[in-house]
Amino acid sequence: MDYFSSRFKLGILGGGQLGKMMLYETRKFDIHTKVLEASNEAPCKISCNEFVLGNLMDFDAVYNFGKQVDVLTIEIENVNLDALEKLEDEGLKVYPPTKALRIIQNKAKQKLFYVDHGIPTAEFSRFAYASEIEDSIENGGLEFPFVWKAAQFGYDGQGVKVVRTMEDVKNLPAGECIAEDMIPFKNELAVIVVRSPSGEVVTYPVVEMEFHPEANQVEYVICPARIDDQVAKKAREVALTVSEKIQHIGILAVEMFQTKDDEILVNEVAPRPHNSGHYSIEASYTNQFEQHIRAILDLPLGKTDSKVAGIMVNLVGAEGHTGEVVYENIDKIMAMEGVTPHIYGKKQTRPFRKMGHVTIVNTDIDEARRVAQHVKETIRVVSK
Repeated sequence: MDYFSSRFKLGILGGGQLGKMMLYETRKFDIHTKVLEASNEAPCKISCNEFVLGNLMDFDAVYNFGKQVDVLTIEIENVNLDALEKLEDEGLKVYPPTKALRIIQNKAKQKLFYVDHGIPTAEFSRFAYASEIEDSIENGGLEFPFVWKAAQFGYDGQGVKVVRTMEDVKNLPAGECIAEDMIPFKNELAVIVVRSPSGEVVTYPVVEMEFHPEANQVEYVICPARIDDQVAKKAREVALTVSEKIQHIGILAVEMFQTKDDEILVNEVAPRPHNSGHYSIEASYTNQFEQHIRAILDLPLGKTDSKVAGIMVNLVGAEGHTGEVVYENIDKIMAMEGVTPHIYGKKQTRPFRKMGHVTIVNTDIDEARRVAQHVKETIRVVSK
């Protein structure tokens, strides 16, 4: 199929910043794009060829949208899978496939999948309702502390809580969830695996993630991870196993724990471009967004090596600020060598909302980390 400067249409479900950065690449290749999104203020609106307002969880909205494109992909997992399945049955190429999304969309199903396929992961319990957790604690089934996760619709640190007391339990949202053992880990790592329909598979280098202690959001992504080569090899092997078992198409970001004993445990996965791969825009030969487009169109996959060390700093809304956004001191970070800000186009900020990111590249990883800290301490995302 001729994708370039042609009548071909690529459909994208979701209009957020991941879609916007994907559209940088489709613009580069002159691939016609059509985006479905519920918000008229979506970052994607300014970058796609066609923009359609619609609820991603609505069967008719997703199905009717899919009938108007030649290949359909996602930039968010929370979409109507029944509509995607019907479109697949009618011959539309949907990537990642619905079968993979059904495993990933629900964290309880995802964890059970790991167990069924011998993929190392933290011990967990599954609950139909959060109210059942209290009974489990009282009967000795669960012990404090543990990690509570909503089975569905979690994002950017939402839907995850560390539970230390019975009072914490009483404040949990209702609904299906899992309770995971707290893992005493050395590092949180991630590996991006890319798979094409014809079976070509590549991996990106292992990255190290540092999280905000309160918001449970990634603050820094460091590539390459500052870990032993054998641990990195093991992490890539585990990620490849997950990819092979799930049989996704496109990008799969595999988040993992490196335990105190250097074992690798899978935390969770995302079947689309991911925060842990943003560094690749400046640091890699082929960034993750271009790679995703190459994969879903079954084009040759690009080189995943890094040209230089890269660090990503998330820009999130400052606490105490809600309203029209202002990026304080952005000119100061732009004066720093190797620093590139990416602003997502969200006009309204609120505490911990992802508003952009900054990449720092340097031949010296330690110097890049020092500059990243300086960037974090300099720029502020506030409201007018």
